Amino acid sequence: MKKSISVLAVVAVLLLSVPVNGSTEEYSLEDLYRIALARSEKLKVAEENLSISEIGQEKALSYLLPRMTATSSLTQYSEKRYNSAGSLIQPESASSWGVRLDETLSTNGRELTALEISRQGITKSQYDLRAVREDYLLRYVAAAYYNVLMARKNLDIADSNLDRLQKYREATEKRLRIGEVTRTVLLRAEGELSGAKSDRLQALNALDLATAVLASNVGIKGTFSLRETPMAETELQAVDRFKEQAFAARADLKSLEVLKQIAAGQIKYAEGAFWPTLSLSGVYSGSDQSPGTSSLNRESLYGGVALNFPFFEGGLRKAELSEAKARERQAALQYEDYKKGIDIEVQSAYLDLATQKGILQFLSDQLAFARDNYNAVARQFEFGLSTSLDVLDANTLLVSAERKAASALYSYRLAHLKMKKATGTLLAAEESKP
Repeated sequence: MKKSISVLAVVAVLLLSVPVNGSTEEYSLEDLYRIALARSEKLKVAEENLSISEIGQEKALSYLLPRMTATSSLTQYSEKRYNSAGSLIQPESASSWGVRLDETLSTNGRELTALEISRQGITKSQYDLRAVREDYLLRYVAAAYYNVLMARKNLDIADSNLDRLQKYREATEKRLRIGEVTRTVLLRAEGELSGAKSDRLQALNALDLATAVLASNVGIKGTFSLRETPMAETELQAVDRFKEQAFAARADLKSLEVLKQIAAGQIKYAEGAFWPTLSLSGVYSGSDQSPGTSSLNRESLYGGVALNFPFFEGGLRKAELSEAKARERQAALQYEDYKKGIDIEVQSAYLDLATQKGILQFLSDQLAFARDNYNAVARQFEFGLSTSLDVLDANTLLVSAERKAASALYSYRLAHLKMKKATGTLLAAEESKP
């Protein structure tokens, strides 16, 4: 009986230790982009601005359409009354109904100008949304993605370091037994091993935090893993080419171009207030009363035309026109200033990309040298040709080189994405993929 229970316990432990296949989703950076664009609350808030602009177009269109109103009334009197001649002057009840159609338009097409401005507002909102998406993908998705990869690499480095120091500690213990080293060497190995365990714990916690931040930014629930795809290496082109791309593709710059057009339209709209307005109306009305009279007009159908011209309104129209012209000048200045900012942003991204590319090459060479140096010193230590300090120094150099090389790799990849964002091609590259 006891043997059977023991067997069942072992089987249960083995079943619990076996990972469930398919329970963990794996995402690439492109997958995270698509998920964030679909789930992010911050992006959905920005999408509502586009919806508001589309509603604004509907409002502008409504001013071009005629307005139809229907009326109906019923009046009940206390009594009917007659005058001295016997004519009815107050019936017992009276009712009326009617339909009225009105259309009011400015003689310079001011309503059409407002409709065009609303359409331009939709275009501007589309560019603004695109700019927000690009910024979000870079700052909250790509940066968090590479933070997780860097944290995962640091954990691998910490595991490798722990494994090397564990082997070094075992080798030191063996050499202590045969009297080749002193006890202080073993104590130093124990201290380095404890430090490596501490570093691994910190790396593990950092990975958990980075993963949680990425999941929150993207909108992922449950456990998941990341798939790292190699970046295609391309030759770094001239900075002027990048600037040309930025001026042609940046969504935020295009938004400011549309803002200039809107400001010019606002001037035309303000000038329309100086023009007269034309009002057209068509009315059908009916009435009835009890008792009826021969003079009662039971149906009427008529139309009207009116031309209204405001001569004086306290200077409001002139002030609104001046304000519109000032906003146009402001939009032009803002556009030119933003172009200068984009020029500097592209220049900065270019220099950062070139710097990170050079640093990655140098640190990759340093990592190769540090790995060869550690392997050589470790072999020498086995044969008593190097000291324990030589081994620890070589290990410290190797750990430092591994961390720097990993940081340089992910900094270079992130710098590449920053250049895409600076040139306005980050989201375009994702939209072109099937």
